[in-house]
Amino acid sequence: MSSSQKTAILSVYNKTGLLDLANGLAQQGIRLLASGGTAKLIREAGIKVEDVSSITHAPEMLAGRVKTLHPAVHAGILARDLESDEQDLAEQNIDKVDYVVCNLYPFKDTIAKINVTIAEAVEEIDIGGVTLLRAAAKNHSRVTILSDPVDYPSFLEELRNGDHEVSEASRKLYALKAFEHTADYDATIAGFFRKRYAGDGVQHLTLRYGANPHQKPAQAFVESGEIPFKVLSGSPGYINLLDALNSWPLVKELRESLELPAAASFKHVSPAGAAVGILLSEVEKRVCFVDDIEGLDDSPLACAYARARGADRMSSFGDWVALSDEVDAVTARIIGREVSDGVIAPGYTPEALEVLKKKKGGKYTVLQIDPDYEPPSLETRQVYGISLCQHRNDVKITEKTFSRIITPTSDYKLPPQALIDLTVATIALKYTQSNSVCYAKNGQIVGLGAGQQSRIHCTRLAGDKADNWWLRQHPRVLDFKWKKGTKRPDKSNAVDLFVSGLVPKKAEGDLEREGYESVFEEVPTDFTPEEREEWLKQCTDVSVSSDAFFPFTDNVFRAHRSGVKYLAAPGGSVMDQAVHEAAEKCSMVFVHQETRLFHH
Repeated sequence: MSSSQKTAILSVYNKTGLLDLANGLAQQGIRLLASGGTAKLIREAGIKVEDVSSITHAPEMLAGRVKTLHPAVHAGILARDLESDEQDLAEQNIDKVDYVVCNLYPFKDTIAKINVTIAEAVEEIDIGGVTLLRAAAKNHSRVTILSDPVDYPSFLEELRNGDHEVSEASRKLYALKAFEHTADYDATIAGFFRKRYAGDGVQHLTLRYGANPHQKPAQAFVESGEIPFKVLSGSPGYINLLDALNSWPLVKELRESLELPAAASFKHVSPAGAAVGILLSEVEKRVCFVDDIEGLDDSPLACAYARARGADRMSSFGDWVALSDEVDAVTARIIGREVSDGVIAPGYTPEALEVLKKKKGGKYTVLQIDPDYEPPSLETRQVYGISLCQHRNDVKITEKTFSRIITPTSDYKLPPQALIDLTVATIALKYTQSNSVCYAKNGQIVGLGAGQQSRIHCTRLAGDKADNWWLRQHPRVLDFKWKKGTKRPDKSNAVDLFVSGLVPKKAEGDLEREGYESVFEEVPTDFTPEEREEWLKQCTDVSVSSDAFFPFTDNVFRAHRSGVKYLAAPGGSVMDQAVHEAAEKCSMVFVHQETRLFHH
């Protein structure tokens, strides 16, 4: 062979555009080497081509498993324009390869077949092709690698116009595509064997469907190590896992920051409630429907969940539960009688697990998380086919987070309970769909405004929920005369209508009013405006945290109406000074919290 003649190796499964490419290469005087079926098709088209065996001096073997795996092929591809490389090639009588055209066996198509066997899949794992691709892509400073038939026409045009040369920019893009091709191929193979060899929850977990029943298939998996939770009961769904894997770090962080057991009640990837294990007053027990739970005062974890579930019982209906500590029997009994989808915790006592496994006829989902698991520092998600990657939000919320006091004075010391409440509110925001504002008191969320486009709407929504939480503690509400057999969800709905001022008006044949009245032995008289105002004035020392700055003073004034004493928010608005002045006029403590906490 003439030392000036360039060489191309072709080995493709997808033969789209192959003959036009081969003809174009031949017209440029390029030597063509090809394997198996590729050589056969080119030769039958009347285009001069040599078998790869003409340089390897070895036949294809093992039923095609070995075709191009040979130093004569790969040394020719990997050789650089270095004197030492040229000498090595000369000693072995090997010529350089300048162009490689290769794509791989359709492994995805094979494993998509119904009842495909492992043996059938294994035979479609390309070895030589991957090696060709990676070798040529590695040496793309000299070698051109084509892995996509779409690129053939532009490559030939550049070849004709560039005197057999391909630009560095083109070689780089072709190499990138080849690396992406092999990476996708390897990921597909790993995914197949992950399902077959570690598909029992070790590395892969098949889900019934995605966010909606028509979104199939659905799965959860890790690409290395093991899934950090075990399924002890039931079968988690896609949304269950979104809730579980957002709620667990919330309670874990609360536990680490405050050194108190923590609980969260999650719905649709935001907390309906979250709390730490502080004893409940007798009134709070009645409000949370746990005044009949024996042993409650002896279980801080049960107190935490009672608060988390009881803060907004309407939103917590059908919740996902997250608990920071080993679940005891008292906590399990509270969960066992509420409508809930599942629970995640680091462990369960045998008695607690027995209670939970009986729920939903044995279908209640119970997950045990490895408390020492730490996710990678980088997290990736895909939206509309585009991958987005960011550093995980691993900022720690501690007492120091609230050390910069703006009003009343910089040396003001926050009371211990305010620090607890601000910590609960702020960590909750870290796992709440933005925009979000959180009200907290007594170690629990009392009002959360999540996922609103307007900051003031977050503040109003959370404030309204906080008002309802306080109004539920009014003596008239606590003394409601319920009809025997009224279920807790029906009580919660009636109470919510009453304290929200949304009781259906009396009208003949009004089914909504009839339904409201049907749960009472004595239908209560609605709150008067004066009663509401007088009772709400008695709610004080509430804490509020915002996931971003307050853009206007209206947020301060709305929070003040709900008894807020302590405000924490990042700065950065042109209205910061006005917001601080408004807080001072309302005798509120304003804490400059340094970190924005958007969550999406």
